[in-house]
Amino acid sequence: MTLVLRFAAGSHKGLIREGNEDSGYAGPRLLAVADGMGGAAAGEVASSEVLGSIVRLDEDVPGADLLTLLGDAVQGANDRLRQMVEEDPQLEGMGCTLTAMLWTGQRMGLVHVGDSRAYLLRDGSLVQITQDHTWVQRLVDEGRITPEEAETHPQRSLLMRALDGRGQVEPDLSIREVRAGDRYLICSDGLSGPVSHQTLQDTLGSYYSPEQTVQELIQLALRGGGPDNITCIVADVIDVGATDTMSGQFNDVPVVVGAVADTPPSSTAADHSIADTPAGRAAGLGRGPQGAFGPAEGYQDGYGAAQGGFGPAEGYEGEEGYGYPAEPSVYGTDEFDEEQPPKRKRRGLTVPLAVLVTLGLLGGAGYFGYQWTQDQYYIGEDGDHVAIYQGINQNLAGLSLSSVHESRSDAPLKWLPQDQRTQVNRTISVGSLKDAEKTVSDLADWAKLCQKAATAPPQGTQTAQPGQPGQPAQATKTDFVAATPVTPGEREKRNPPAAAPSTSPTASAPATPAPTQTATPPAAGAPSEQAQQPQQAPLSDDERTRAESCPKP
Repeated sequence: MTLVLRFAAGSHKGLIREGNEDSGYAGPRLLAVADGMGGAAAGEVASSEVLGSIVRLDEDVPGADLLTLLGDAVQGANDRLRQMVEEDPQLEGMGCTLTAMLWTGQRMGLVHVGDSRAYLLRDGSLVQITQDHTWVQRLVDEGRITPEEAETHPQRSLLMRALDGRGQVEPDLSIREVRAGDRYLICSDGLSGPVSHQTLQDTLGSYYSPEQTVQELIQLALRGGGPDNITCIVADVIDVGATDTMSGQFNDVPVVVGAVADTPPSSTAADHSIADTPAGRAAGLGRGPQGAFGPAEGYQDGYGAAQGGFGPAEGYEGEEGYGYPAEPSVYGTDEFDEEQPPKRKRRGLTVPLAVLVTLGLLGGAGYFGYQWTQDQYYIGEDGDHVAIYQGINQNLAGLSLSSVHESRSDAPLKWLPQDQRTQVNRTISVGSLKDAEKTVSDLADWAKLCQKAATAPPQGTQTAQPGQPGQPAQATKTDFVAATPVTPGEREKRNPPAAAPSTSPTASAPATPAPTQTATPPAAGAPSEQAQQPQQAPLSDDERTRAESCPKP
């Protein structure tokens, strides 16, 4: 039994983002998706460089332990990002997720950092085999929200782990045994966000070839609004015997899509040690001759592609990085021009009327389109604070389609954790104004927590209270008088005969500290309680855990 991978990959920038920060790589041994973050701080550079650093793993046969190879490669990619930031401080804040699988022919090694995902379809059932490294997933793990609530939570994109060049990266590593008939999906959250788990399962189980499946998955994400970059890889594990006539139709040319295809990483372009490997033959990680969907030569006709199968999404046939290049229209060729019917004479008012109707339709579409944008909201930065924007983060003919709806001075960017600051920089998509206000309030709570963490006393510090050891209690005036020895004459002055005999124990008992001090005036020269500033209470265990991601003062 000989098992091989049949793979396809695709990427689309979506309908909201101005550029594509995702990168994808699919080869005979390595499948990987990286979702860049950082916006203006070059998220596409981060994803491209990370894939460029690990592409050397796509050799004929992995020569060492899978987990060791993957762990070392990821740490090397993280070191590469740190080096780039040191050389160019303007790249500070860039980073990316990474989900990659390394294939030996019998087993899959899996490495995962961030919220890109890997799925396994086996026997008709789809299972997510990675766990998101997000704040919302932590809430699910702690039982504070349900998985269903996590799917629509406004903070579901806030990362707890990513490759950003800072410190030691902590990836999830695992080994998976494979079977013939398994189908794997690796994707960025631009697909798993707008497309439900059930729809992913139905789609992966309904379309035969990986190429058709990738096209349909991207189309589904676009139908769901395309709020983020969309990148996915579909790979089938197929049993190909030595005498199988189909075995010669499998091509091992790697496929690259997204940012890594548009801007080849400098680290790979300069590395001549992999020039003779399949990864090296992918040039500097530029697009292969078969477009964005992998080695498909001879596949549709020879391996049972469905007749009339799905093509690229309507309106996106020619989009770079999505599907096969659009075929030239047969109309306009010499052969068909000769057979065109003669033009009919039109009445004089036909053209002006058509123009008026067209202009009216365009004007109406523009009006309703603008009204639609004003019902949209997203979260971004306004100077050094977080703000809610009304509209969409796009420009039309130099005119911005969004404006600041509310700027929150109680959510300064400098006090937000780096991951959340990056998300705000990239802008956070929300479903409604209510969701936006909830998200900004949560961000304000984060800023407040980080400010508190910066000024809180070290763990174990105790605040001395009056009357406790280390701080003497104040004596009341009654205590002082009672403790002072007097002569009989003075006693008569203090207690004239007309007064009733005192029954207060204070007059005869030894002096003792008063149990309370609320009615006692402060001693001369002592500061008043109102002038004293209470000491900051230490953080609770939960606050201390959350504050680990806060910026250091």
